[in-house]
Amino acid sequence: MQTNLADFIRNTRAGDEADAILRKCVHCGFCTATCPTYQLLGDELDGPRGRIYLIKQVLEGKPATAKTLSHLDRCLTCRNCESTCPSGVQYGRLVDIGRKIVEEQVKRPMSQRIVRAVLKEALPRKWLFTPAMKTGQLMRPLLPKSLRNKVPARQSAGTWPKTQHARKMLLLDGCVQPAMSPNINAATARVLDALGVQLIVAPKEGCCGAIRFHMNDQDGGLNDMRNNIDAWWPYVEGGVEAIVMTASGCGVTVKEYGHLLAHDEKYAAKAKRISELTKDLSEILPPFEQELQKKLDGKIKQRVAYHPPCSLQHGQQIRGKVEGVLRAVGVDVSLCKDSHLCCGSAGTYSVTQPELAYKLRDNKIANLEATRPEMIVSANIGCLTHLQSGTETPVKHWIELIDKALLAAR
Repeated sequence: MQTNLADFIRNTRAGDEADAILRKCVHCGFCTATCPTYQLLGDELDGPRGRIYLIKQVLEGKPATAKTLSHLDRCLTCRNCESTCPSGVQYGRLVDIGRKIVEEQVKRPMSQRIVRAVLKEALPRKWLFTPAMKTGQLMRPLLPKSLRNKVPARQSAGTWPKTQHARKMLLLDGCVQPAMSPNINAATARVLDALGVQLIVAPKEGCCGAIRFHMNDQDGGLNDMRNNIDAWWPYVEGGVEAIVMTASGCGVTVKEYGHLLAHDEKYAAKAKRISELTKDLSEILPPFEQELQKKLDGKIKQRVAYHPPCSLQHGQQIRGKVEGVLRAVGVDVSLCKDSHLCCGSAGTYSVTQPELAYKLRDNKIANLEATRPEMIVSANIGCLTHLQSGTETPVKHWIELIDKALLAAR
């Protein structure tokens, strides 16, 4: 794709990156075949190729319009198109660049600005989000369905292991997951404790940065990333083996710290090291499969359907590892039809684009339930909450299944 960038972005870091990405695109259209919004809407501008053209026009100096903004807003950033693209177009990075510029040129309606401001300011701050979620859980039976869908039923985290082990790893506790589903990280700590690994949560860590960064507050998102690096760095210097991610949406972001902070002289080297240490939980457990198999083989009886989050299978390009761990311990696990497609959660997307999000959710649930599961498992808090809002079948993080079985086997 030939480009002629406008003066305002030519020879800038963002401009150079966008130019290189655009030049890889060969207009083939393979990406449209796997784009969830194109499949629903059938509009070229609601597929990756059309959005690439829109971004190209803006970068070449054509003023953005409300229509441009709307088409970019409707993108889930699921990055399915990246898995499909034969030319290696890094669409996710391009759309972040394009959205920021369009956001600067087009004034949103007041209602959108209020919603987005609340999401950007409340979700990343535990001291705001946690009490709000607890209040919502207390009032959950009285909430309208639209709000109740976002408030999972309250659950106990259980005990956090206190055993000291020679092997130590950091865990990103994150911003919303501890309030929405505290059992996920506690279950991870218990499972790894049983395998001789101690999980540590750094006191001052917080949001991975994805919420603000992908809602076009990129400076705020980068500051969240710097905060985590500062919180983790003493432990990195102390020799932790890895930084474990139990939410794949966070994992894909932390793995990109090195790229996103490459321009920051103070943080570039540290960010690169943080990204190198970051592992999804499904990358941590395979070496322990034989030990888990001895403890659990045949003890998990439920038939399970697994939904691989987009941030895992497309963002991190990790496929088959969760299923591999579950099958190794004897779980009857299956993938559903169109397992590569997004469930519609996509971070804050289910709040800002509810109509499309719920259509995608319902399609995904229909495919998952066609496998006749007794339980649905996934690997990202957003997917879990979104899917559970549309089905009576229990939806859990896959590590909770292993944790429960280990506790029962003791």
